[in-house]
Amino acid sequence: MDLTPLLQQCLQELYKTQLIHLLVFSSLLFLLIFALKSFKGSRKFNFPPSPPGLPIIGHMHLLGTLPHKSLHTLFQTYGPIFFLSLDRASTIVVTSAEIAKEIMKTQDVTFSDRVQTRAAKILMYGCRDLAFSPHGEYWRQMRKICVLQLLSLNRVQSFRSLREEEVAGLIERIRGASLHGAPINLGELFVQLSSSMIARSILGRKYEGESNKKRFRQLSRSALEQMGEFCFWDFFPSLGWMDVLTGFIKRLKDTSKGLDVFLDEMIEEHRSSKGNDDQPEKNCFIEILLQLQKEGMMGMDIARDRTDTTSATMEWAMSELMKNPTKMRKAQEEVRRVVGRKHGVDQDDIDQMDYLKCVVKETLRLHPPAPFLIPRELNGSAKLGSYDIPPKTRLFINVWAIQRDPKLWDRPDDFLPERFANTQIDFHGKEFQFIPFGAGRRGCPGISFGVTEVEHVLANLLYWFDWKPLSGADGKDLDMSEAFGLVVHKKILLQLVPVKHSPEFLK
Repeated sequence: MDLTPLLQQCLQELYKTQLIHLLVFSSLLFLLIFALKSFKGSRKFNFPPSPPGLPIIGHMHLLGTLPHKSLHTLFQTYGPIFFLSLDRASTIVVTSAEIAKEIMKTQDVTFSDRVQTRAAKILMYGCRDLAFSPHGEYWRQMRKICVLQLLSLNRVQSFRSLREEEVAGLIERIRGASLHGAPINLGELFVQLSSSMIARSILGRKYEGESNKKRFRQLSRSALEQMGEFCFWDFFPSLGWMDVLTGFIKRLKDTSKGLDVFLDEMIEEHRSSKGNDDQPEKNCFIEILLQLQKEGMMGMDIARDRTDTTSATMEWAMSELMKNPTKMRKAQEEVRRVVGRKHGVDQDDIDQMDYLKCVVKETLRLHPPAPFLIPRELNGSAKLGSYDIPPKTRLFINVWAIQRDPKLWDRPDDFLPERFANTQIDFHGKEFQFIPFGAGRRGCPGISFGVTEVEHVLANLLYWFDWKPLSGADGKDLDMSEAFGLVVHKKILLQLVPVKHSPEFLK
């Protein structure tokens, strides 16, 4: 029997079956690809523009030594919002008052988390402080404590005598130097004054001993500088071990331990002094926080938060006045006219010094202490303008660039305190072209505390002394170079020669 026809028929049937299967599979594959393309097209993200990057390091090379200025240059090319690859998460840089308002007001909850760096985790109890803790119930409790009990306007006013005593001590030191025509390092004196003010606010009285004062200043400055240092883990987690080799982790832990020991000593000294004649003030931070701790609320980690913004702002203000002699004379004339024949400056006088307040605002416009604020992290997806921003994106708001935007400010690079005269613009985050302390729920709660100190110190310096640059120097040629960090300082500390002024009551 010939099987060939039967075999051919079987092969033909098999071929037809395979062909049908192939057609079915191809059709299904086509439909799947079409569906995926349609889905992808409907979910396509519209990312902000981005400059060319390099392998591995992304855009790190574009930051430079002064990132706020480098990113301002990129803004001129890529617009008010652009994308950078700086770390393990996408990063968006914003240089627009309008978009900043969207982030810190309209969509404030969505953008309310903070980037938690390795330094913050080690120095701030695992980011349990007010500045870095995630937005939530714990953060809300801490914010409430700070706003209502630690940094309220009434609390600031309660430190009036402390502030006046510390500033009087500063004036005496400068007066002694003026008798010999000796220059003084104002930058260093401002740091010492701010540290002493913070220590006394925490402890409730003077922290005796020059070695202890110096120790507190060094610990505070070390913590601040380390918060702004480069950390491999923050940008390249796989290279986190490099932070151990460079000694960065050890330095962080040493500073953290030093701050803990110092704070423990202050608490013990506070407890042991109760009942003595030298009893601390009842409204000091430690007394309040210990009481809250007894009531079962969080407390002592707040005492570890500190700021160097006041000393930096005072130094920048005096530097700008030295570079602008006409502004210096105008500020001095106002201070001396308001004080008149009284024996010194008091807070009621400062409340009448409108031009001095303009000087402080203009200083904060040109020299915001933190030019990027503290970076925020998106806790959900969002849109900014026409751009889609995915979750966990990090945002840098370039406050320095916004406050020098020629579309918002006339002669933006000039020191013009008069621009704030007869305006409602202040630094409380209501006007987004001027946000030196941030805005919204994550804005700085210590504005009144810091600004009151700055105004008080400047008023006294302008009242009691005239000021000259170092021998052979010209105030207009004063070096205004910056040193970048968590707080931007003058690179070269301000040194001036004080000349004692004779007030009216001494004439």
